[in-house]
Amino acid sequence: MRLLFVNPPIHDFSAYDFWLRPYGMLRVAGKLRGADRIEVFDFLVSRDRDRWGRGRFPEVVVPKPPALADIPRRFRRFGRAREEFRAQLRGAAFDAVLVQTTMTFWTLGVREVIEDVRTLQPGAKIVLGGVYATICPGHARTLGADLVVEGSDLAPLWSWLGAAPSHGPPLWEAVDAEVGVIKLTDGCPFRCSYCSVPSLFPRFVPRPTEECLEEVRHLARVGARHVAFYDDALLFRPEQALLPFLEGVLREGIDLSFHTPNALNARFVTPEIARIMVRAGVRSFHLGFESSAVEWQRKTGGKVYASEFADALRVLRAAGAEEVTAYVIVGHPSGDEQEVEASMRFAAEQGARVMLSEFAPIPGTPDGEACARWVDLAEPLNHNKTAFAIRRLGAARLDRLKDLCRALNGVRRDGRAIIAQAACVAAAGALPRDDGGRGSLAT
Repeated sequence: MRLLFVNPPIHDFSAYDFWLRPYGMLRVAGKLRGADRIEVFDFLVSRDRDRWGRGRFPEVVVPKPPALADIPRRFRRFGRAREEFRAQLRGAAFDAVLVQTTMTFWTLGVREVIEDVRTLQPGAKIVLGGVYATICPGHARTLGADLVVEGSDLAPLWSWLGAAPSHGPPLWEAVDAEVGVIKLTDGCPFRCSYCSVPSLFPRFVPRPTEECLEEVRHLARVGARHVAFYDDALLFRPEQALLPFLEGVLREGIDLSFHTPNALNARFVTPEIARIMVRAGVRSFHLGFESSAVEWQRKTGGKVYASEFADALRVLRAAGAEEVTAYVIVGHPSGDEQEVEASMRFAAEQGARVMLSEFAPIPGTPDGEACARWVDLAEPLNHNKTAFAIRRLGAARLDRLKDLCRALNGVRRDGRAIIAQAACVAAAGALPRDDGGRGSLAT
């Protein structure tokens, strides 16, 4: 079979390449390496990357869909030009097109891909998999795919393709691999009320260390400079996954910069872990803080409390961490109890850069379902993080919080002026905890 794997464009109010790579899709493609003729089209190739591999996608302003007509923001399409994809479809015949999905509210890009395949390759079968396909399978089926793969069990896919998967690293050689990603574990032992990971990965499972080391060796071979961990609980049971992996990186002298955009749990940051992470090349640390309000933390799962967050900051600074960012949710349905401004100030006082994480109401999560009083959850566009935050708080209040974020990140700290970055205003496009691993074809 001749297969085409596609990472769709994004239609949203904002999007930023915050180490946003089609990891799950490339893992699936890697399992078919050598057995099939494979091509990859990645719409999301960024430009103007910073020193750690983050950058901006090409973008054009497009009309807002009717479901988002009330949002006072410009709507954009992010990614490579549509005509580039159409040219690839005209250039070769494909038996099947496998499309990854990520955020539930990025369905317009998926729809665009399906429309072009149906027009230019009417004989090709279309497969959808990933986060949107798992969380909203009924809606995904309305887009016209031939197969929708739900969850992480790929047996239906292999059966449908008539293929036997092999072992091998993700197909990074098929894309721009300056920035790569890796997962040492699947799942998360915690049950935060706003998080969809439990529905995507019911169990916490460490992956074999040698398999992970081979992935990072392969990334180094194909020219990667930065690697982001996509784990949802990277520091949990570190002796089973993180520590042996980092020891292997140090032992083999693998020279890469590592990053942690999916939020580390501050409760598990110890001096030993902080030191080995810094030594192995972890350059940026992102901690899930969310709120300094104790009662709010208890209600949402008790992941981390203010004192634990402050302790983690001290440990990371002592270990020589270059940059530490604290995520604070904004627009949460119980945001009045969250004390957002006080939480932002607390995080900044501890020495962290503050990043607002606009809340996206994900169906199937307790907090997401609570949002049915404000929006129709059956329409995935209503899960949009910017739209929900504005509907929940109002545009003026959200803008004030973003201004505060910029101001806090511009305060002099440790004798240096800290420059507020684009990511501060939650323009990341794919934010942590909302999607359980950012776009696996399988998950």
